[in-house]
Amino acid sequence: MKKNPQLAIIGSGASAIYLLKHVLDHVEILKGSLGGISIVEKSPIMGMGMPYSPLNTDRYHMSNISSEELPELNISFAQWLREQDRGFLVSLGVEDAPISESEVYSRLALGRYLNSQYQLIVGKLRAAGLGIRESPGCEVSDILESAKDGTFELLTADGSMAGFDKVIIATGHRWAEEDRPEDGYYASPWPVSKLLPAEGQYYDFEIGTLGASLSAFDVLSSLAHRHGKFTEESGKWVFLPHPGSENFRIIMHSANGMLPHLQFDQVNPLRKIYRHVDRGSLLGLVDENGFLRLELYYDKVCRPTLADAFRKDGMEEMVAKLIDPGFGLDSFVATMSAKHEYANAFEGMRVEMVEAGESVKNHRPVHWKEVMDDLIYTLNFHCELMPAEDHLRLKGVVMPFLMNVIAAMPLDSANTILALHDAGKLDMIPGKVTLSEIPDETGKTTILVEHDGESSSARYRMFIDCSGQKALELEEYPFPSLVNNGLVRKARVSFIDPAKAAALPEEKQNHLFQNDGELLLHTGGVDIDGAYRIIGQDGKADQRIHDIAFPHTSGVRPYSYGLQACNDTSEIVVRAWLQEIRAGKSISGDVMTTTEIYRKIQ
Repeated sequence: MKKNPQLAIIGSGASAIYLLKHVLDHVEILKGSLGGISIVEKSPIMGMGMPYSPLNTDRYHMSNISSEELPELNISFAQWLREQDRGFLVSLGVEDAPISESEVYSRLALGRYLNSQYQLIVGKLRAAGLGIRESPGCEVSDILESAKDGTFELLTADGSMAGFDKVIIATGHRWAEEDRPEDGYYASPWPVSKLLPAEGQYYDFEIGTLGASLSAFDVLSSLAHRHGKFTEESGKWVFLPHPGSENFRIIMHSANGMLPHLQFDQVNPLRKIYRHVDRGSLLGLVDENGFLRLELYYDKVCRPTLADAFRKDGMEEMVAKLIDPGFGLDSFVATMSAKHEYANAFEGMRVEMVEAGESVKNHRPVHWKEVMDDLIYTLNFHCELMPAEDHLRLKGVVMPFLMNVIAAMPLDSANTILALHDAGKLDMIPGKVTLSEIPDETGKTTILVEHDGESSSARYRMFIDCSGQKALELEEYPFPSLVNNGLVRKARVSFIDPAKAAALPEEKQNHLFQNDGELLLHTGGVDIDGAYRIIGQDGKADQRIHDIAFPHTSGVRPYSYGLQACNDTSEIVVRAWLQEIRAGKSISGDVMTTTEIYRKIQ
């Protein structure tokens, strides 16, 4: 390896912050093999990240993750809050005292915490002798490889930065689709300021959202606080609209007609890659063709672990079902989904508030939800071992279930939802939504809704896509030269039985492609190996570039969500680098090598 290589980190949000933290943890080893670090951030604010920046979020947005669930940086989030001035906390929407490790606080507060920790880490790295160059307000438009020495040049609007031996892409969220405000269509809720009425004015019309997710709640929270106020009457939250906003109303469109499930207490708030199964046992499930089958993982790992969790929760009927070999993964998902399906999603949330409130306030864990989250988190880091058939099942059956059940909406957020619904200001329409390609009314977005075999349409002066970050396709990859020069390729997996792929529905057929005569499934985004190194068209991993931006890599790592995943992903990259330094050469990206790295992350 080249002595004293120069490292570029593109992005300075949560993944980059945890990356720098792990570099600091091993700085005595790394500083002898690292010339300097350049951190390039498109936002003018370094070390905060899009979801937590005042440029994007709002004081009414909750972080939906508590201090005890956050991988610690210099100090815990709760301890940092305790050290802040009361007036400063109020400006961040933090008004409750005392500060608790198990409470959730505003995104603005979490953003300021992350920013403070970033500054401390950068300061310590400099004190340790590493040169750190920060470039805020500088968006990288391309990454060019030098034919002369194999280093990389970062192109920006203000020029270029060259001579980087290693690049780590940590760009975070990015929405490729553009807003069309003239049609009332917004491709994402961010920045939320674009959705807000002018000071002293109100929207006197219905607003639609695609999705009933946590992002949709952010939208309704910001808009509701500008169209009325919340008060408490006899222990119940009540929404009082401002005069002039009589027709203000929000309609959420959800494919399954469900609201996110609520926050619950946990025994082990931090996820671990190998909590319920060790590395050796998991790899022992891989068959002679190199595949880890989803149903086998469910039978050997999930079934006994979930049975134990349900037993702790006093749900003996589920324990009995899990003992039955015929009660497979699809049956489990269907059964647990049915337990949380209601004719009216808002009344269902009202019912679940009782269980959730008891769990959080009395510290009574809901073991099965915590265990399910853990089990799929483990699977996430081994998904490249699954065949295409199982990727389709994971995405089509398991993930929608998890996104609702493990969403963990804070209880105060649920109170807001119910108060708005009770005031007639919030409702939901179930069904699959598609945008009409031909607007039939100027200034409005027309949507088509299909539900239970029936079709309908609706028109909105404001319609906001809150369905979340999708995997970016190769054509949308923000660094075109890496694509054009074959340094990145589509994420892909093989079929066990390619002949059966012909029976897939048309929407799935669009994700099939041939490579060297083999039929493959494109799982979304770009291909990476187990150490998050990009894989080129030649099938080889490039040890010079790691991509840890989840929108780029979610085809390979589909259950990477939140700051815990940011932490583990970043530690994997740093530990792989350390292994390269010790070996004096690039390490293999095979499953035996990378999972040994995962085993050390505990």
